[in-house]
Amino acid sequence: MSNGTETPPKTEGGSLGGFSSLFFRLSLKDKMLFARHMEMMTRSGLQVLESLEILRKQTKSRPFLKVLDSLIADVKNGHYLSVGMERYKQVFGDFIINLVRVGETSGTLSENFKYLAQELEKKAELQKKVVGAMVYPIVILVATFGITGIMTFFIFPRILPVLNSLNVELPLTTRIFIAFSEFMIANGLWVILGLVVLGIGWMFLLRIRAVRFAWHRSLTRMPLVGSMVMDVNIITVARTMNLLLKGGVRIVEAINISGRSLTNLVYQQQMEDIAKEVQQGQTMSKLMIERPEFFPPTFSQMANVGESTGKLDETFEFLATFYESELDGATKTMSNILEPLLLLAMGLVVSFVAISIITPIYKISQSLGR
Repeated sequence: MSNGTETPPKTEGGSLGGFSSLFFRLSLKDKMLFARHMEMMTRSGLQVLESLEILRKQTKSRPFLKVLDSLIADVKNGHYLSVGMERYKQVFGDFIINLVRVGETSGTLSENFKYLAQELEKKAELQKKVVGAMVYPIVILVATFGITGIMTFFIFPRILPVLNSLNVELPLTTRIFIAFSEFMIANGLWVILGLVVLGIGWMFLLRIRAVRFAWHRSLTRMPLVGSMVMDVNIITVARTMNLLLKGGVRIVEAINISGRSLTNLVYQQQMEDIAKEVQQGQTMSKLMIERPEFFPPTFSQMANVGESTGKLDETFEFLATFYESELDGATKTMSNILEPLLLLAMGLVVSFVAISIITPIYKISQSLGR
């Protein structure tokens, strides 16, 4: 039984014929639980098999139970943990599997699990920051569409017969809203169905790599959004490189794994190109300096300093922390810009609806008072 002191064999991975990638999706919380518990138990002297069995008793996630059952069976059969995890490559990813393999090779499995748990926690925090920046705009948009929908489908149709029965010239805003309301009442289901079809069609289009690449490329060029996309990706690169280099992974392999850990295909391509040129003798920082559109000068120059001093892993740790603070500032700036704009848009929509309803009622009351 392996306790992380022998050299494990490498496998090509994925021996379940794609079953795991289709049916198993571990949440980030499950992965953090896995890393944190394995670090604690292996550090206390428990064997890998014992640690997995204890973890299995504690978890309540059904997908995670299935994965643990498979890992336990593999370790019982004499395989290393990293070999069992290779069967779930689409679930764990190259980053986690390689970190575990390096820990088994070097006898630092518990230490690598500690690094992994810390990295996953930082990744979760990063996701919260990005999602948090989008919550307020989404709430405003939902509220705007909700108010407009209630006015269009429930309130205005009850007032419309009264307005039509009176011989009063209706204001332009009211006539526009009447036309819109009548159209939506008559064709609302088709409009909603069309939007759903467009949404589903867009999701299927994004499955095409060329379309997804073009979309990711456009995101990097959008005002405000582009800088956030850059920050998110270089933070991920810095965190992953720091952890892999600290764990003893070779530079070319670390660059490749870092690239595969990114969700943006444009950055994936850049990291893949950098890895190929580094393998041919180029320095990573020089290649990043040549790509200022994707790696800001500060990031590239600091990487150059890290290469020169032989402390590249520490440099990447510093860069990740630095750009996380940059991302905090970017999300706050975006919120400060979007909040008044969205409130103004919401106010204009609600004002238009209110004027369309109140103005004719006011005119009617004036005509009746004469």
